[in-house]
Amino acid sequence: MKVCEIFTSIQGESSYAGMLCTFIRMTGCNLRCFYCDTQYAYDEGRELSEDQIMQEVKRSGISLVEITGGEPLLQSEVFLLIKRLLDEGYTVLVETNGSISIKEIDKRAVIILDIKTPGSGMSNKMDLANFNHIKHTDEIKFVITDRMDYEWSKEIIRKYNLINKCHLLLSPVHGIIAPGKIAQWMLEDKLEARLNLQIHKYIQGSDTSFLK
Repeated sequence: MKVCEIFTSIQGESSYAGMLCTFIRMTGCNLRCFYCDTQYAYDEGRELSEDQIMQEVKRSGISLVEITGGEPLLQSEVFLLIKRLLDEGYTVLVETNGSISIKEIDKRAVIILDIKTPGSGMSNKMDLANFNHIKHTDEIKFVITDRMDYEWSKEIIRKYNLINKCHLLLSPVHGIIAPGKIAQWMLEDKLEARLNLQIHKYIQGSDTSFLK
């Protein structure tokens, strides 16, 4: 597998925010969201075997592991890596960009499904059939750039009855929209979702080098 980086830090997003977590960031992505903050993962990385990845994870001594990218599901070997991590007792989060089927991901993993809003420029790439495979323990994240993105997300939530399917996250693009605006809209609509801030960016601003 081509791996961009493996590091341990604070989980900055999702319902697991604030917990210590080891991140396995895979190389490669099939989307080009305008606000992407990990463009270095498009190409940078090194070839590692499953055993080599497991050795690095074990050295971290942390039981929570996130597999992310880029887009991790582009590499078929990732599915076996997820299973092995779970078999060895790790809690595994899989963050995926919504364009590839999640059907074959081990059901014990927690999926964080990032549904791209119109503001990303990639909303037409989404595989909405993934809503048929989502579990109650999974999370769906909508990254919001403006009011149009918020209204679009609210309609997707309503149309596919997502409130009753899994945890929902609304995440403001850091530096583009104030979190308070989204919080106000959520209050007005009584929207049953979680405001999802990237807390690592509030710790160190846009500089994420402290994570590595």
